[in-house]
Amino acid sequence: MKRQTHTIDAANKPLGRLATQIATLLRGKHKPDFIPYQDVGDFVVVTNINKIKVTGKKMKQKIYYHYSGFPGGLKKIPMETLFKKNPQEVLKKAVWGMLPKNKLRPKMIKRLQFK
Repeated sequence: MKRQTHTIDAANKPLGRLATQIATLLRGKHKPDFIPYQDVGDFVVVTNINKIKVTGKKMKQKIYYHYSGFPGGLKKIPMETLFKKNPQEVLKKAVWGMLPKNKLRPKMIKRLQFK
């Protein structure tokens, strides 16, 4: 199987719509020989991530949670803080949530690259 490389310019594109487009390419749903249980997706390179458009009040109100499993181990980070520190992580988390929740997901997300 030959994997193609798609380059996407993220400037002035809404976060969710861009994430759906990337998830479709990573999964391989755009190909005629798509099979849900096989990993037939392509590589995706995203540029201009710091110019992504986020609609509404998501920058101020959206919070990402991480729980360590221990009492008092709930970590919260607002989208605004994470975007300033690492805008790639915001897009990666959005795409991660749109990929299928099975053993193929970690393999698919590795094909997402940033420039």
